[in-house]
Order: sequence, then C-alpha cells, then structure tokens
Amino acid sequence: MADGATLAVPRVEAPSGTSSLKRFARRRSTIAFLMTLPLMAVMGGLVLWPAGYAIWLSMLSRRMTSFIGLENFAILLESETFRLVIFQSVFFAVTAVIAKALIGFWLAHMLHHIPAKGQRKWRGMLLVPWVIPPALSTLGWWWMFEPTYSSVNWLLNVVGVPSVPWLGQPWWARISIIIVNVWYGAPFFMIMYLAALKSVPEALYEAAAIDGATSWQRLRYITLPMMRNIISITVLFSLIVTFANYDIVRVLTNGGPRDLTHVFASYAFQVGILAGNIPRGAAVSLFMFPILAVIAFFVLRGVNRRNREEA
Repeated sequence: MADGATLAVPRVEAPSGTSSLKRFARRRSTIAFLMTLPLMAVMGGLVLWPAGYAIWLSMLSRRMTSFIGLENFAILLESETFRLVIFQSVFFAVTAVIAKALIGFWLAHMLHHIPAKGQRKWRGMLLVPWVIPPALSTLGWWWMFEPTYSSVNWLLNVVGVPSVPWLGQPWWARISIIIVNVWYGAPFFMIMYLAALKSVPEALYEAAAIDGATSWQRLRYITLPMMRNIISITVLFSLIVTFANYDIVRVLTNGGPRDLTHVFASYAFQVGILAGNIPRGAAVSLFMFPILAVIAFFVLRGVNRRNREEA
C-alpha cells in the first residue's frame, strides 16, 4: 500500500427497524419528560422555593433589613441552649427510631404467624395509634403524665411504686416524649415490616428447617438479609420525620423544663415566631439539613450497593 493512502472502511447501515426503535424511544422519553414538568413545577414551588427562601432568611438580620451572612449560625453555636437542642434532637431521634424499629419488627413478626382472619383484626387495632392525629393523642398522654391527675402514677402507686415526675424532671420529660413518639410511630414500622415479611418466600424457611436451622438462624440468615433494603428505607424515613417532630414536644412539654426538651422544630418556632426573630428561627431549622443529608447519603448508598450486588 502506498504511503499516505487511507484504508476505506465500508459504512454499515443500521437496520431500519433499529433506527425506528431508537426514534420511538427518544420520542417516548421526551413525552414522559414533558408530562412530568407539571409535577416538577409543583415540587419546585412546594420544596425548592421555600428551602431557598429559608436559606436567604437565615442570612438576614433580625429586622430583615441587612445581609449578615453566617452570623446567625455562629450565634446559635455559641449558645449553650442551642447546643442542648442539638443533643436533645439527636438523642430523641436516634433512641425513638431504634425503639420503634425493634417494637415494629417484633409486632410484625408476631402478626406474620397469626392466621389471616385474626391477622386483619389485630392489624387494624395496632394501627389505631398511627391514624389518630398526633396532637390529639399527645393531649391524652399529657393527661396521663400530668402530676396531679396522672393515671400512670396512680397505677404505679397501686403496685407500691412511688410517683414519677414525668414532665417535671428533664430526663423523665425526655423519656416521656420518646414513649409517646414510639407509641405513635411503631405501627408504621410494623406495617412496613409485615409487608416485607410477606414477600419472603416460604420455600427458604422450609429448606432451612430441613437443614436443621434454628429460629434464630432463620431470622439472621434469611429474614434480615431479605428485609435489609426495606429496613434501611423505613429507618431513614422515620429519622427524617422524627427529627422534624413538632406536635409531641409542643403539646407535651412545650420545650420545658428549662428548655431542656426542645428539638429543632419546636426551638425554631420559639425563636422565630414567639421571640420574633424569624431569620434566626430559619437558621435553627436549617441545622437539620446537613445531619439528615449525611444519614440519607450513607443509607441510600448502601441500598444501591445491595441492589447492584443482587442484580
């Protein structure tokens, strides 16, 4: 072959059917994108715009007349009260979610082994705490914990246990909030885990029983691995909701005693609305975002990795 000569490569035409499928797929994806635009606009108006406005508010002065940057965040971090709010929020969310996950899994496991006819009855009764408005049910708990007419203390006194200052001492008040949140949220874990248990093939349990596996081994090597993704997603969702909890704290303790039971949402309301410092209240509410973003990143990364391994 002479120097500088180029080798002509014959052009292979794609089959007409393939190009038609590609054009059809592109057209369908374009149509799908256009159909989701209204939903994206609604989400932008309800989520992105308020979030961006909250970030802007957090960087303004109290009178919202001048831009002060991150000064509100610096003032909050220097406040001992706000550092206690961070501790209380993390302690409340982590403790409550762990308790809800354990109780919900136990309830789901018990319901899973009840016959279908009786299971519907028990499932309906156990879901009652979750469907009652939290503010209304918390009022009932406040009456049960109230020191003068406490029905819980009356029952304790009947069996010889002294009365407990449920809402008068900081740690007892924290425990009271956690009890109410667990009572309200455990049915959600129960119904999610029960649905996951229904999806585990019974053949796996039968094969494990033939091999001589104990109930603990079946739980550890079959049930939990098959439920890992739903457990992760449920815990993540509950963490987000629990961190942002407002009703229970507001109704039960109103942040007391001595502002030691505030969480981010209730403290943001107190600082931003009651005290009239809206920019600083917005800064308080934004402290939840980095914490939840880190948790969501690791949880979702684990879910995606397990999905790739299973695929």
